[in-house]
Amino acid sequence: METHDVKVLIDEQTQVLTVQHGANLRQSLLVARISPYSAMTQSLNCGGRGICATCGIRFEAGEPAPTHWHDKLAAAGGYPRLSCQITVEQDMTIRIVTDKVVWGRRLRSHRYIVD
Repeated sequence: METHDVKVLIDEQTQVLTVQHGANLRQSLLVARISPYSAMTQSLNCGGRGICATCGIRFEAGEPAPTHWHDKLAAAGGYPRLSCQITVEQDMTIRIVTDKVVWGRRLRSHRYIVD
């Protein structure tokens, strides 16, 4: 079965996960005991349905184009991408957002235009 390396950056630490092609990023992180949530949203989240925006991560490399409506808005606005809406289909490097309370702060640059 095809696998991909997902490099996970958490502040100054790096961990590399081997993830099966087509796996959900949020679920893969949780299986590896890496939480995309803040302390406040660890228990208060939508369970991966793409409606609460609390599982946001940032891409450093291998960023796929957003497909879910909420993820498209987040990407266009410069907010973290929803890990629950990312399918791992290639190697990627992500950063766990450690300074968020709920959603994460907006970045000035944004790469996608929402149709």
